[in-house]
Amino acid sequence: MSKVIPHPSSLILCCLLAGMPAYAQQYPVKPVRVIVPSSAAGGTDIVARIIAPELSKRLGQQFVIDNRPGAGTMIGIELAAKSPADGYVLLMVPATLAINSALYKKVPYDPVKDFAPITVAASSGSIIVVHPSIPVKTIKELIAFARTRPGQMNYASAGTGTYPHMTMELFLSMAKLKMAHIPYKGTGPAMIDMLAGHTAVMAGTMVTTVPQIRAGRLRGLGITTAERSPIAPEIPTVAEAGLPGFESTQWYALLAPANTPKDVVTRLHGEMTKILQQPDVKQRFAADGADVVANTPDQFAAYIKSELAKWEKVARNAGIEKQ
Repeated sequence: MSKVIPHPSSLILCCLLAGMPAYAQQYPVKPVRVIVPSSAAGGTDIVARIIAPELSKRLGQQFVIDNRPGAGTMIGIELAAKSPADGYVLLMVPATLAINSALYKKVPYDPVKDFAPITVAASSGSIIVVHPSIPVKTIKELIAFARTRPGQMNYASAGTGTYPHMTMELFLSMAKLKMAHIPYKGTGPAMIDMLAGHTAVMAGTMVTTVPQIRAGRLRGLGITTAERSPIAPEIPTVAEAGLPGFESTQWYALLAPANTPKDVVTRLHGEMTKILQQPDVKQRFAADGADVVANTPDQFAAYIKSELAKWEKVARNAGIEKQ
């Protein structure tokens, strides 16, 4: 019987494959846990539940949502940071990943060193609104009105350290205004008092504010993103309405623990990019006033650093002492 001699190129390929780790050839071979550091039905959870089923379809394993709320999202973020770096634990997180470092002396994770960025999935802005009893119709008029009443006006937020709170502090800092902060336990209670006229100003999410603006119960002055929103194109950005350079964005992003194999991060990024370009996915985000981002891991890493610097400056200017 004649002996079959493998072609040299086949031998080389076999050797290369033999030297490759199993995850590079087969990832994922088991379900993947996606930690969401907030409660179900919140913004981050909604984004995760749009993305996870699509990843499951494309990669052939279940991507299971694990809600771990608490401590301003720090409980879930810390859990992800300390998880094995094998690609089977991921983190879907909002902008508090960076904001927390500006508010707390001891944050149980390093937003730069403890994670491998994959991509920002989507971002959305808020709308600075006033109660109709406030006699202003533009951002410029609000600034002029508030300057004559330093510290007398108040604004509502979903809680200390939340994105709406920090957005308003950025606005006050750039406009050189003083207002009293009234924190609530969530967007719902804040909106109730806003509609009742107990608070004057608020940076509210697109989903919660647009219906109230259309109904005449609130007056929308400016959108906090760099560009106008297709949901409410008639409302100018804060920057074009009187405060040049202003921008505040709530973002939702996917990360893995630091030292997760680069090829796993690359594959996840590639699949995320394809998912985020699907028309149905874009439409679902747009319905909630969010835009698809899909930046690269390197771009996302640089963005985290820029966000850290930005919110540290806002907290310092606002005199917010770290807890």
